[in-house]
Amino acid sequence: MKKIFLLVVSALAVFAIYSYTDRQDDKAFKKEALENQMTALDGSSVAFKDILKKYKGKTVVIDVWASWCSDCIKGMPKVKALQTQFPDATYLFLSMDKTQENWKKGIEKYDVNGEHYMATDGMKGIFGKSINLNWIPRYMVVDKKGKIALFRAIEADDTKLIETLKTLK
Repeated sequence: MKKIFLLVVSALAVFAIYSYTDRQDDKAFKKEALENQMTALDGSSVAFKDILKKYKGKTVVIDVWASWCSDCIKGMPKVKALQTQFPDATYLFLSMDKTQENWKKGIEKYDVNGEHYMATDGMKGIFGKSINLNWIPRYMVVDKKGKIALFRAIEADDTKLIETLKTLK
């Protein structure tokens, strides 16, 4: 019985580690993510692929967040430190807020500096599912060619995040 229990616990641990670390096959966004419509600050609708095109040739740090997310808010000083350490990167904030009003208030209240868009269908929508979004904040890095250099980090001071940005300078 102990062996079965240990086997189950071990399998769960491996699954948990795998689900929270980068996977080597996640180097490009899925078609659903690229075609997903986001809302710009001016209220217009724009496909995620067009957002990425706008920043091609630049290193892009994507911060998936929401104004209601306490971990996102607690992490903002770390994001500001990251912006200071890597000022040449573009910081793209993708909000999972439920309303544009809350999203815009959150940007102002928490002094979030960067490029801003809002997912129109929340964390469990098309975009969230396509990037396996199970927690926010979520940080991703896209290289200058538009490929995903880092698929997942949940802290803005994550060693993998910082090392990835250093290699892309």
